[in-house]
Amino acid sequence: MHLSPLTVRRHDDKNRALITLAGEIDLETVPLVRASLEQCLRDGIRTIDVDLTPLTFCDCSALNAFLHASQRLTAVGGTLRLHHPPPALVLMVDIAGCAFLLLGLPFGQLSLPPGNAPTALSPAPLRGPVPPLRVLLGGAV
Repeated sequence: MHLSPLTVRRHDDKNRALITLAGEIDLETVPLVRASLEQCLRDGIRTIDVDLTPLTFCDCSALNAFLHASQRLTAVGGTLRLHHPPPALVLMVDIAGCAFLLLGLPFGQLSLPPGNAPTALSPAPLRGPVPPLRVLLGGAV
């Protein structure tokens, strides 16, 4: 018997749900995450809190699923918030510039203190101009 490397638990309180994700989110398990979030929408849930404390791994497919669900919820006046994301997901959220959307932080602020443990708010680092990116196509620049 094959056990899924991801466990999803859902606890509802009126039109709010707490979803706890334990294990790994990757291309194999992300359909379960998407289905769980979609089911909340179908059930009339408009506020979804996602507890990621027991998450041991996630890739960018998780971020994609959370952004998609957040977009759907926003369209119906709802919200999705991630709680206790692992450092890798915090970094992805920072790079994508969507901490204000998924983590409920003011735009430009991220909770990534030394040691990579998300806790208190800290200002986002100042970034200079981005140098042009050279794209290689068929060996030519």
